[in-house]
Amino acid sequence: MSRLALLVAGAAGLTALGVAPAGAATAPQAAAATVTTTTTCGNSGLQAGLATKVCAEITGTSVVIYGQVGLAGPPSPGGPAPQPKQLITTLSADVVGGASLGTVNQGANFTASTIRVDGVNGTVPCGSTVHATFAVATFPWSPNPVSLNVQVAC
Repeated sequence: MSRLALLVAGAAGLTALGVAPAGAATAPQAAAATVTTTTTCGNSGLQAGLATKVCAEITGTSVVIYGQVGLAGPPSPGGPAPQPKQLITTLSADVVGGASLGTVNQGANFTASTIRVDGVNGTVPCGSTVHATFAVATFPWSPNPVSLNVQVAC
């Protein structure tokens, strides 16, 4: 091994251990900024015989919109288990007075456990209000969307 290779290997080893060789500049470590995520959900609504709601997770100016589908109440004691349902879901959101964050139409299979429908997210300006809707349909029920308006306060 040449002297240069030994010097490079030694410097790399010292750097990995947190010891900088003489004359090497070390970059100061920035303090980690604390960013919290706030989750806000709208009122529950009945759609396709199921309880539904739309929620927003806000971290700084990043917004994630999702819908939830669950049983509207507990099954009857001694009764049969709930039958699986093929659902058609529509999740959408936009900045009030601004751009759309997107719309997602997708199928979902509901058995008896709460499911989450994802797919709409984006970055919005501070102080903006985001309007989100979540609709669920299955034969023979048509959708009755639930909605949420949430302000992005930075």
